[in-house]
Amino acid sequence: MATLNGSCRFRPGVAFRLRIRPPIRLRTRLPRILARGSVLGANPETKPLGSPAQHGTGADPHGSGRGTAPSADLHREAVISGNLQASWAYAESFVGEDEVLTNARAKAAELGCVPVLPGAGATLRLLAAASAARAVVEVGTGAGVGSVYLLRGMRPDGVLTTIDVEPEHHRAARETVGEAGIATNRVRLISGRALDVLPRLTDAAYDLVFCDADKKEYPGYLEQALRLLKPGGLVVFDNALWHDRVADPTQRDEETTAIRELGRIVREDERLVCAMIASGDGLLAAVKL
Repeated sequence: MATLNGSCRFRPGVAFRLRIRPPIRLRTRLPRILARGSVLGANPETKPLGSPAQHGTGADPHGSGRGTAPSADLHREAVISGNLQASWAYAESFVGEDEVLTNARAKAAELGCVPVLPGAGATLRLLAAASAARAVVEVGTGAGVGSVYLLRGMRPDGVLTTIDVEPEHHRAARETVGEAGIATNRVRLISGRALDVLPRLTDAAYDLVFCDADKKEYPGYLEQALRLLKPGGLVVFDNALWHDRVADPTQRDEETTAIRELGRIVREDERLVCAMIASGDGLLAAVKL
C-alpha cells in the first residue's frame, strides 16, 4: 500500500482516479463554456470538449461498456487538476514588487487608472529582457507601473516612448520613474490619443510595443504595431482575458468583442507567431516574423 501526499492510499498496479474539484466559478461556468465550443475566436473546426466527435458514441472511456450521458462527458472533461485560483495567486506573487511599484499602484488608484497586475508586469520585464529591447512603445502610461517593469527589462541605454491621453497620468508616471532611479532621458512621454500619435512614429524602429489602453481600439493598435516593429519585434496586449469575459461566448459587450476579435486576427496573421499568456488578466503576445 502506498500513499499520495500522505493522504490518498492506493495499491500499486491498480488503476485509480483522483478528482480535484476546481474553484466554484470554474465549476459553474466551465461546462457551459465548453459546451458552446471554441472561444476567443478559436478555430471553428475544433470540436468542444466532450463532443461525440471526440468521444465516439458516449461509451465509457474506461472500458466498462456502459453508456454515459453527454453531461457526464462534459463533467469529466471539466474536472481540472489542481486549484487554479491558488495557482494563479501563487504565480502573481512569485516575483515580488518593491516600494516604487507599490507606491505607483497607490497613485494609480487615486487617478482611477488600472495598472498591469504583478504577474503581467513580471512577464513584461522578462519579454523586454529576452528581446534585448532598446526601443519600446507603451500605449497607456497610467501611473507608470508598466513603464517601470518595461524599463527594468530593457537595455540600459533603451528608450521608452509612452503614450497617454491624460496629462495627469504622465505627471504621476514621471514621479514613479524618478523614484525608480531611471534617467529621465530614457523616457519620452507623449500626450494624446494613441491612434493619433502612433502614425507619427517611425516605421520598423521598435523592438516591442505594449498596449494597455482603450480595449475597443486594440485592433487599431495592432495595425500600427505591425508597422512600427522591426522583424523579430514583439507586440503585447494586456487584459487579453478581460476579467474572464473573453472566454465566455455569451459576453458580447463592445470591449469584450473587440478583444476577442483581436485574438482571432493575431492568430490568423501568418506574419505573427503568438501565444496567450495567462499572467495577470491575460497577455496576448506575438512576434513579428
